[in-house]
Amino acid sequence: MSEKLMVKGTEAIGESAIRAGCRHYFGYPITPQSELTEYMARRLPKIGGVFLQAESEVAVVNMLYGVSCVGKRVMTSTSSPGFSLMQEGISYMACAELPAVFVNVMRGGPGLGDIQPAQGDYFQATKGGGHGDYRMIVLAPSTLQEAVDLTYISFDIAEKYRNPVLILADGMIGQMMEPVEFPEFVDVEKLKEPDWILNGADGRDPRRITSFDIDPHNLEKIILHLMEKYRKAEENEKRWEDFMVDDAEYLFVAYGTMARILKTVVKLARKEGIKVGLIRPITLWPFPYERIEEMAERVGFILAVEMSTGQMVEDVRLAVKGKTEVLFYGRPGGVIPSPFEVLEVLKKYVKKVRV
Repeated sequence: MSEKLMVKGTEAIGESAIRAGCRHYFGYPITPQSELTEYMARRLPKIGGVFLQAESEVAVVNMLYGVSCVGKRVMTSTSSPGFSLMQEGISYMACAELPAVFVNVMRGGPGLGDIQPAQGDYFQATKGGGHGDYRMIVLAPSTLQEAVDLTYISFDIAEKYRNPVLILADGMIGQMMEPVEFPEFVDVEKLKEPDWILNGADGRDPRRITSFDIDPHNLEKIILHLMEKYRKAEENEKRWEDFMVDDAEYLFVAYGTMARILKTVVKLARKEGIKVGLIRPITLWPFPYERIEEMAERVGFILAVEMSTGQMVEDVRLAVKGKTEVLFYGRPGGVIPSPFEVLEVLKKYVKKVRV
């Protein structure tokens, strides 16, 4: 590991990707992640990599498809409207079992919205934003160090499951600065060549690089194969953080920037005698249903807090299975709730329970 450096979030993600062996980046500028594209434009040519600003996000995702076909580590980054334009290609890549890393630095929506931090893309990220039966593995950092660490391992995860992986951040994480410690560089020359890559007319099964099969029975087999792969990901890839939950009588659930704000709320509440804890999903898919269900059995209520009108809260309700009350508080459109604002909401609900 190297010494700590003060960097911006988008640039930290870009440098981590490079150190993980990414030498191909295709993108299109959109606020609040354009600095990541700019960083890759500066860095990649200096280390023998390839950078290309495409004519659109639709072109970008198809370029990722091509590079992944030949077994190279490839990445793009965008923000909410741009990510919407990539959905068809992501669906193609998932069915063709092609790994790649996507970064969505969320902004307010729907539509063009604004350029402020938001969390309104949760459904799109976790439920399959494109068509058909597929999943993306979704990682949600709440600090820049975690953004570095998750980006670094995301390429291994993508290759392990031969599937697109998404780093879901927001404008706050993208634009803030923190000291981070970068991992060592992967030796690109020593990366094992995948055995499924397209490297010429060698008689391999063409299904390995296409998402098309006109026979419904064959397509069914392909989809069931994907579902089995996702089942293994659910077994092996769930990640979350417990924060002050051991004696908790109430529980927050939040991810990303909102979760980091709630850590302050937890500390403030405990000073006032309210024993509240926090579960922070790190993988939004696969979602840590079992851990939240376990906590639901011993808390008075769960309060999901999001920078949206409520999306992750639906997964929280599925996890709880009616074992406790699930409440929600959210601010959409790029408004970031303050710790004191959320504390007052918590106190209101605690008062109702205690009465």
